[in-house]
Amino acid sequence: MPAESVDTPREGLAPAPRRRFPAQAASLLLRAALPERRHLWQGVLWLLAAAGLEALGPLAGKYLIDNYLLPRDADLPRIAGLLLGALFAGAVASWLRYLQLVRLAGVAMRSVQRLREQVYRHVLRLPMAFFDHAITGQLVSRVTNDTEAVKTLYVQVLFVILDSLILLAGAMIAMLWLDWRLMLIVAALVPAVTLIVVLYQRLSAPAVTRSRELRSELNAHVAESIAGMAVLQAANAAPRFRERFGSLNEGHYQSRLGELRANAWLLRPVLDFLNVGLLAVILWVFGQRASSGPLGALEVGIVYAFISYISRVIEPLIQITMQFSQLQQALIGASRVHALLAETEAPAARDQGRVSRGEIAIERLTFAYQPGRPVLHGIALRIPAGSFHGIVGHTGSGKTTLLSLLLRFYAAPGHVRIDGVPLEAIAEDSFRASVGMVPQEPFLLAASARENIAMGRPLTDAQVEAAARAAHAHGFIAALEQGYDTLLGEGGARLSVGQKQLLAIARALAGEPRILFLDEATAHIDSETEQLVQRTLARLHGRVTVVAIAHRLSTVRDADRIVVLNHGRVAELGTHAELMALEGGIYQRLYQLQQLEEEDEAQQ
Repeated sequence: MPAESVDTPREGLAPAPRRRFPAQAASLLLRAALPERRHLWQGVLWLLAAAGLEALGPLAGKYLIDNYLLPRDADLPRIAGLLLGALFAGAVASWLRYLQLVRLAGVAMRSVQRLREQVYRHVLRLPMAFFDHAITGQLVSRVTNDTEAVKTLYVQVLFVILDSLILLAGAMIAMLWLDWRLMLIVAALVPAVTLIVVLYQRLSAPAVTRSRELRSELNAHVAESIAGMAVLQAANAAPRFRERFGSLNEGHYQSRLGELRANAWLLRPVLDFLNVGLLAVILWVFGQRASSGPLGALEVGIVYAFISYISRVIEPLIQITMQFSQLQQALIGASRVHALLAETEAPAARDQGRVSRGEIAIERLTFAYQPGRPVLHGIALRIPAGSFHGIVGHTGSGKTTLLSLLLRFYAAPGHVRIDGVPLEAIAEDSFRASVGMVPQEPFLLAASARENIAMGRPLTDAQVEAAARAAHAHGFIAALEQGYDTLLGEGGARLSVGQKQLLAIARALAGEPRILFLDEATAHIDSETEQLVQRTLARLHGRVTVVAIAHRLSTVRDADRIVVLNHGRVAELGTHAELMALEGGIYQRLYQLQQLEEEDEAQQ
């Protein structure tokens, strides 16, 4: 009786979240900045000191008016001392604010550096099911653009807004000490500005969100176009791709335009109007006091101090609101980063065993990507250590799915064992070090041949060369102008398809795996290169367990056993000779059909 389906959901893995959570974004920022809390507290304390020094200026002016100018007391040494003291306090305040800008900018850069590394590590640990639906360009935008937007948020929050709030608080305290009734008039600005900010957020948030989504789509479209440039030009699809890019770009332009309209109407112009209105109200209040009798010296000094403090209140409010558009974009970027970090990582394997010999046992394996739609049905196989097994079948028969399960890209708990140990119980590092993989489309770095074989592993030059010789790749690598140090270009552009595949085989062999998987590794190479691959596999026989998915059946003709899959089930099993003896069998028909195709190609 087949085991229960091992379901791997594929829904809900789209990389762009549909809802934004500012509170979660703020939580993400706080966690990233947590190691910097000592610098944060020091920055806040020094900014408080700078705000206190800044508040002394208008008070010094009031003291000068009240005690020297109106009484006509020309005590030049004291006046000079007062002015120099005010100038010195302002200079020290500016110097302290500069130092805290440098300090908090460093906090921002280090926090974003940690966040970006955290996001990248997280992406590397995501299950393959996530990448089945993730769009590369959008994912790159999350790791780069959105984390860069988070840096802007740190800079704005940690310095501009924090500094402005501290200056605002200092000015309000000073005004409260001078005249609490006038301070209440000025304090009315705070709810007015809050209303403006809320209105701005409601009007601009949809435009900002749409703008960032369209930027990700633009990145994805450009990346897709460049990656498929040969096909795009051959199919004369360039005009259609230009039209689609233009449509995305126009949408992005309109979204940005909507955001800028909200900025133009609701931020600086409204605050400038409030500033003028507030000055008029303050002067009107003092005018009413003067109507009942001439203003005393004390009140004239208060008028000067309040007019000075109003500019110190308005400017922080202007700074806060002017930065709000950047703050809005950064919060949305942070929420997108948070949504990516919220994606469930692949479960960590238990360290209960190692790959020693390379024997594989598959027991009643049934697997479905979506519930109720199984792709594999009750697969049961035993692959002895050191043997060569081929897996063949029609397109859609489940070959690649089975290989993905053996590579642990998807979970199949309890159904696959290696050397008697459940697959999920083998430690990740041990499993990856013991397993080699040669994909159908070889992935090559824009680096040297040596770096592509080593792939970041601490291999010696001798080990790299030995792997290349074993894969029959040493000859063409040595013929390159700089040998193993020759840069191969993006995607190995300087190599032929066959050379890329041999290099991929060398990479797999360099780790001295106990098990080697090949996913249609000979599908796109010529017959001469295929013979080199077959010779490589023959040398591995008895030492390395080889499991090869093959579209070209000649690749697995010499396999110890050939597994024929049909609609997710094992339909036939045996050697090449045994399967060819099955009259009307699936393998026999596939083999004969390929023979006819090869004869037709030879005749042409």
